[in-house]
Amino acid sequence: MHFDEPEEIRWAGKFISARTRGKWEYVTRARGIRAAVILAIDPEDHVILVEQFRVPLGRPCLELPAGLIGDDDGKAGEDATAAAARELEEETGYRAARMEVLGEFYSSPGMVSESFTLLRAHGLTRNGPGGGLDGEDITVHRVPRRRLAAFVAESRRRGLGIDVRLLMLLAPDILGGE
Repeated sequence: MHFDEPEEIRWAGKFISARTRGKWEYVTRARGIRAAVILAIDPEDHVILVEQFRVPLGRPCLELPAGLIGDDDGKAGEDATAAAARELEEETGYRAARMEVLGEFYSSPGMVSESFTLLRAHGLTRNGPGGGLDGEDITVHRVPRRRLAAFVAESRRRGLGIDVRLLMLLAPDILGGE
């Protein structure tokens, strides 16, 4: 095993670094920054999703609302629930009465060390249009949960990338009875 070998930084930028440990190559976020991902389902059973251009994919991606924890100046040590509430409102225009932490997850642990905290937003109210901060150009989608699989398929046909975290909402359709 290579877990007892020293970690070496091969390249470091402002936000990420490429590292090696033995024969393993992987990427980490700078300064221990993590992400908050929000599962937001309104009282009428609509899932709140966002669509935004993702440079690594070279195309827009359909995603759950999400954002970085403690990435802005003056936000070091920020709590995941505070970051999630802030990001939900910035991206979607929805405010949650309460955020419930569902756990810490790793999306691609063989390649990146980044983790995210998954939170469920409760008591949603729409306070604004969303769309993110300047330059984010986020499109908000409010999709009936019963139509989610069809919406994802339609989004894929339109050429959108689909974030892996949507699988948790699609699982009943994927695993359904035979």
